[in-house]
Amino acid sequence: MVSRRNFFTGAGALAVSTALVSRAGAASLPEAVIMDKASTQPPLTPPNGRPYNPVVTLNGWTLPWRMKDGVKEFHLVAEPVVREIAPGMKANLWGYNGQSPGPTIEVVEGDRVRIFVTNKLPEHTSVHWHGQRLPNGMDGVTGLTQPGIDPGKTFVYEFVARRPGTFMYHPHADEMTQMAMGMMGFWITHPKDHNFMRVDRDFCFLLNAYDIDPGSYTPKVNTMLDFNLWTFNSRAFPGIDPMVIAHNDKVRIRVGNLTMTNHPIHMHGHEFTVTGTDGGWTPPASRWPEVTTDIAVGQMRAIEFVASEPGDWAFHCHKSHHTMNAMGHDVPTLIGVDQREVLGKINKLVPGYMVMGDKGMADMGEMEMPLPDNTLPMMTGYGPFGGIGMGGMFTVMKVRKGLARGDYKDPGWYKHPPGSVAYEWKEGGIARPEPVRAPDADNMAAKPGEKVLQVTKPGKNHAH
Repeated sequence: MVSRRNFFTGAGALAVSTALVSRAGAASLPEAVIMDKASTQPPLTPPNGRPYNPVVTLNGWTLPWRMKDGVKEFHLVAEPVVREIAPGMKANLWGYNGQSPGPTIEVVEGDRVRIFVTNKLPEHTSVHWHGQRLPNGMDGVTGLTQPGIDPGKTFVYEFVARRPGTFMYHPHADEMTQMAMGMMGFWITHPKDHNFMRVDRDFCFLLNAYDIDPGSYTPKVNTMLDFNLWTFNSRAFPGIDPMVIAHNDKVRIRVGNLTMTNHPIHMHGHEFTVTGTDGGWTPPASRWPEVTTDIAVGQMRAIEFVASEPGDWAFHCHKSHHTMNAMGHDVPTLIGVDQREVLGKINKLVPGYMVMGDKGMADMGEMEMPLPDNTLPMMTGYGPFGGIGMGGMFTVMKVRKGLARGDYKDPGWYKHPPGSVAYEWKEGGIARPEPVRAPDADNMAAKPGEKVLQVTKPGKNHAH
């Protein structure tokens, strides 16, 4: 649900970074719109201003604006937030307007934009408009181009969105802490000609990472590389929504990386071309087909493809540890180790103790292990044939025939045509797999509050 809050309504509440009072006026600030849902919200059809084709922010939303004297006015509120990483786990983060990442900002090339930024954090902050061409004093680098926005103050940024493309916003103030706590958001400047590079479905999300100890709620902000939660828009699979796509739609997916490492983003079932970067649209002559594109730190990539192949297709980071949740660290490799003798001894001291990892990590899905409160299983999520055994930066592209334009409802699992599913061969006959119903299989997510590692025990496939 979207709620609205009025913050500072008088002229005395404004503290501006440059001499903008005459242009911004002494009127009240635009309302600060707050989002309290972690699910993907419908695209925001522009109510005024020039037309554009809106994006869908995966597990996020677009920030509304008001028009005032021909200027699009937005209100960002930097504040502590609670973000549900996936059902069963929440994190104490910092973000904007009730969420981390903050809302996507969508404008049109040539728009004059005015962004009010209110600071409700316990320390000063700023906002850098990553990749934008703008006046130097609007670049948002604390100490270099502006003073910091102190707690309780509101600054105003104003500039013309000169270049169409995909950008990001984030602080340049105590950056290590504030970005590690989740302060970031997407910015999209649509081209003046809304038919330029037009697609049927346009998705966007940020890559981010956190180090949150099992059983705790707040990230460790001094971590450099050893993160244990890898997320799309601060959501870990199976809490990441699917991207719902109509068969033969032309699709764009925009991905920005504000983690501390690169991510090779991989798509199943289709090939794509990279059509955009932080620097703008890539010239057609420079594009080539790919199924994986590596996105470095601070970079953005826009990929496009035609969804010609119906099905439920995986979309994920191809670094294996980035499709795994918090329990994956510091687990010794015990493959091939016979633990039966030591198990008997340990069970005398710790009844119910279970060994793990001697046949690989997939056998952990066969166990039901108590977990600390507010902790995700390492590998989780169910599909129609059982446990998917993935976490972190992973979701599903659900390509379906017959979807209406603008229909983003989850269509459920793909119904495979007869004879199109891999099967077991047996001499004298074959055993064809039969879909099985897993716990909560209709939406992939674990049941809210579930505290057991239970991944691949939905039942057995039957030969027939």
